[in-house]
Amino acid sequence: MNTIKVRSHEREEMIEITDEVRKRLTQAGAQDGLCVLFVRHTTAGLTINENADPDVVRDMLSFLRTTIPQHGVGDLVFRHAEGNSDAHLKASFFGSSVTVPFEGGELMLGRWQGIYLCEFDGARERQVIMNVIGK
Repeated sequence: MNTIKVRSHEREEMIEITDEVRKRLTQAGAQDGLCVLFVRHTTAGLTINENADPDVVRDMLSFLRTTIPQHGVGDLVFRHAEGNSDAHLKASFFGSSVTVPFEGGELMLGRWQGIYLCEFDGARERQVIMNVIGK
């Protein structure tokens, strides 16, 4: 297992980690199997989505900020004292893990797909655990 450290710089952002995952997969030396990634935090998530057009990430973050505002809206008032209930909801929306098959030592991502750490309560350092299952 590997730990990938990711530094966020904003409260909410999506940071592509695909190249680092590829690098670590090559170092692992496995040819065929599964790459499992897990984020060790309750206010961050992982997702796979388009990495060619940065507007996709902007649109996703805009949707989340509008749908789940930081301090609630109207009758929706968050009670969690730390003021980051929205971050917990957003992280749950995305989930804490992704699994990507690999073949011939290469991730089997689609042409426009990238792996993202989704930060919802930054800026801070996050840890993504990477487990390569294969031969």
